[in-house]
Amino acid sequence: MTLVATGACLLAAALAGLRWLRVAQREHYLVGSCSRFAGRWWFGLGFNRLLAVGVGLNVVLSTVSPVFALLVALPVAVGPFGLHLRGTAPGPLRWTRRLRTLAVVWAGLCLATVALGALAGVPVPLAALVAAGAPAFLDAAVAITAPLEQRLARTFVDQATKKLASIGPTVIAITGSYGKTTTKGYTAHLIAGSRTVVPTPASFNNSAGLARAINENLLPGTEVFVAEMGTYGPGEIAQLCRWVRPSIAAITAIGPVHLERMRSEETIAAAKAEIFSTAETCVLNIDSPWLAPMVEQLRASGKRVVRCSSVEASADVRAAYVADALVVHLDGQELARVEGSDAAPTNVAVAVALARQVGVPPEVIARRLGGLPTAANRRSITKGSTGATFIDDTYNANPAGAEAALTTLRHYADKAAGIVVVTPGMVELGERQAGENERFAAAASEVATDIVIIGSTNRRALQAGAHQGRARVVMVDDRAGATAWVKENTGPDDVVLFENDLPDHFP
Repeated sequence: MTLVATGACLLAAALAGLRWLRVAQREHYLVGSCSRFAGRWWFGLGFNRLLAVGVGLNVVLSTVSPVFALLVALPVAVGPFGLHLRGTAPGPLRWTRRLRTLAVVWAGLCLATVALGALAGVPVPLAALVAAGAPAFLDAAVAITAPLEQRLARTFVDQATKKLASIGPTVIAITGSYGKTTTKGYTAHLIAGSRTVVPTPASFNNSAGLARAINENLLPGTEVFVAEMGTYGPGEIAQLCRWVRPSIAAITAIGPVHLERMRSEETIAAAKAEIFSTAETCVLNIDSPWLAPMVEQLRASGKRVVRCSSVEASADVRAAYVADALVVHLDGQELARVEGSDAAPTNVAVAVALARQVGVPPEVIARRLGGLPTAANRRSITKGSTGATFIDDTYNANPAGAEAALTTLRHYADKAAGIVVVTPGMVELGERQAGENERFAAAASEVATDIVIIGSTNRRALQAGAHQGRARVVMVDDRAGATAWVKENTGPDDVVLFENDLPDHFP
């Protein structure tokens, strides 16, 4: 019976490991992420919560009889319910070199623990512990492998550093709680009218992504390299700047994004400000109360500051909508007036400022402002398979972006028969998450006829907000359920906003 119970627990741990390895990969191998998500899955849903209590109790009772270890193995092997063994969105587990290394170390930890238990005469309780604690064991494996991964990544960073030095482009760095990818696209588009420019692709904004972008995309003759920089905590952007060494840098905005990790907007602002460590010219969106005070601080340190705004008339670059036209002012003079634009004004202002800092003539900027690109999945307008107008905002996950998406939706409200908002809500907002989701749903319910809530992560807050308005509330378990509902309930006269999207490792 001891062998059967031990084997059952190890098999259950292996099945659980497939789930939690996927979580580790999708959470960028951050230490603690598996345990954090395990808490959400096991203790967030009623039936899973009952299973979790039973698992914990049976781990303790396995010291009395191996039979109780079997009662640990079964729920661990099949649960938590809702977290699929194979991923569905954005895709299944990818067995990269890093993931294989992590899996080997994790398996070694598990087997070593059971082996120690066997030597101590208690293999079954420790096997039960290994099964029940699979997420925690994986977090330990992530921590163990982190130094190795950093050493391996250093090789690619060193290669990228040498390539940057040999080609010698002017390096522009852009960060912000939101708007950085869109602003990067605007900036590259404006610069491309007169200089050779290479931006980082997609959201390649960490050390590995930047190194890959440089090693694969930067070619001799490149005059300007535009690097998007992201961060999950203090010190990360400073580390990037030590080898990318931007001479021009910009912050687009500060908002309550990644509050779960950074705790406060003050910490976020300080972490983002690291982007100015090597910059000679600093571009700031002074509409942000967190960025405006940096102007004098940066000037006092000897840096040149370019102020951008959508409301401040004295700003060096100002972009704002006037009678449905985007009007851009440069140094107090009107530079361009663009009809029919839906670009974010402060992002445009920052992009114009950056283009000027690398010598793009004002007349070239003015000419190219009419063709600003739309970042993929950020308020992209398409026709759906049902004929409805789809507003794809699935890559936006912050309160400001959500409000901007609702503004876009309101433009269609008078002509649409049905107005649908499909959303799982916003995450990583810390203590503000419930309130921000409730406020968003309340605002959405004022304009929408239907709100489709995906999953359980923000269900309660979204329901509370949606019921404050006129919209009908529909709840579905996952993205597939939302897609099916939209196909069955919308037609050519309807408009559908898809606001944010969460991978399936979120409950």
